[in-house]
Amino acid sequence: MIKHFLTLEWKSFARSASFKTNIAFKILMLLGFLYFATIFVFIGIGIFYGIRKEAHLEPLATVNRYLIYYFSVDLIFRYMMQKIPVVNIKPLLYLNLKKSSVVHFSLGKTALSGFNLLHAFFFIPFSVVMLVEGYDVWGVVQWYLGIMALIFTANFLNILAASKDSIAFFTGSILVVLAGLHYYGFFDITQYTSMFFNGLYHSFYSLIALLLLLLSYYSAANYFRANMFLDAGLSVKQKTASTQEYTWLNRFGSMSTFLKNDLRLILRNKRSKMTLFVSLMFLFYGLLFFTSKSYESPVWQIFAGIFVSGGFLFTFGQFVPSWDSSYYPLMMSQNIQYREYISSKWWLVVIATVFSTGLASFYLFFGWKTYLAVVVGAIYNIGVNAHLVLWGGAYIKQPIDLTSAKQAFGNKQAFNLKTMLLSIPKLLLPLGLFALGYYLINPIAGYLFVALAGVLGFAFKNKVFSIIEKIYQTEKYKTIAAYKQKN
Repeated sequence: MIKHFLTLEWKSFARSASFKTNIAFKILMLLGFLYFATIFVFIGIGIFYGIRKEAHLEPLATVNRYLIYYFSVDLIFRYMMQKIPVVNIKPLLYLNLKKSSVVHFSLGKTALSGFNLLHAFFFIPFSVVMLVEGYDVWGVVQWYLGIMALIFTANFLNILAASKDSIAFFTGSILVVLAGLHYYGFFDITQYTSMFFNGLYHSFYSLIALLLLLLSYYSAANYFRANMFLDAGLSVKQKTASTQEYTWLNRFGSMSTFLKNDLRLILRNKRSKMTLFVSLMFLFYGLLFFTSKSYESPVWQIFAGIFVSGGFLFTFGQFVPSWDSSYYPLMMSQNIQYREYISSKWWLVVIATVFSTGLASFYLFFGWKTYLAVVVGAIYNIGVNAHLVLWGGAYIKQPIDLTSAKQAFGNKQAFNLKTMLLSIPKLLLPLGLFALGYYLINPIAGYLFVALAGVLGFAFKNKVFSIIEKIYQTEKYKTIAAYKQKN
């Protein structure tokens, strides 16, 4: 049976419309995995001696103290980034297959995810170093087994959280609050959690971790098995419909229809709502640059300014028209002008960029030059990057599941030669322009050069839109064919 499932998986991969892109993306993923695995190995070895020699602390107890945050970050990162690699269940319901076989194979695939395997490259070297340094063999073995059991437990909990967003956000909020209380010295959660992690080595707490693994696996398997019906969990839940008129958008004329449709799409679906959340997180991205001595160079401030004001542009704009993939073929059969469609997306990005720039006004606290970098970045985003993301979207042909919050940003179909080439002017060009003006003339000239590029892009908007419109028309039927594929 497993061989049969693997055959179906291979056919789905090999017969995909994006087979060549899939191969290239898998190779990039493998190289990335090897890169991070190497880093984890060196950290696993070096952290032991670093804690002992530099901090003069006991390595295992110190690591156990902060493992609660290690697992918390892992859970959050999994929820936002990990794609649950389950088989397409609906077609299998018509076949003479046992539900339990389908469920166990689906969950088995998740266990082989890089999110699970990567941890071993940290904990195995760390465990080996402990053995070399004379730690108890049985204690190290049961500590390692307990840690890996918790990692796989997190994997199956992530599957359950994917269907229950309220629980995921509630848990994440509690973890953030506890971290904040610890940071400001009100309550130290590590005093209690470290007792459990120390028990993995000194006692038989690893049995508790194994029990949690079995319970999480059983819960995930039971959830899938209970919902493997077309009229149950796999059906689309119907809710009472509500509508908003958005009459204030009528000033945009015929484009208002597209703008209203986009606003409804964003506010009614999980995936698009997640882009709003990520866009808000981009507002605080600049704090990493404006408060760190490692990024004191003014060039890095322009880099941060582009991201602070362009959160929505990069998370939502780069996947136009994939957001409309579920009804794109129907829309293309109507009498719709591509120019109006593209312009509506552009205006949506512009409105979001202006709004983000206003919200980012708190950066004035760091000085007017800091906020000036945000404003200049916004001008460049409106005049140049807004055009480039729409241009690159014509080559991204991955349909988006609006009902899923997974993969809110980042998508394998975004990685192809054309979109990568178009990404260069998004970030490197403004940095080069600013450096040119800053080092050859003065700092103000650097800001003016970047802002001037945005103004020129806005001035030649119609010419650029004509080029983008022709590209969309050329890629139209390839895009429709790709959106009809569900693998």
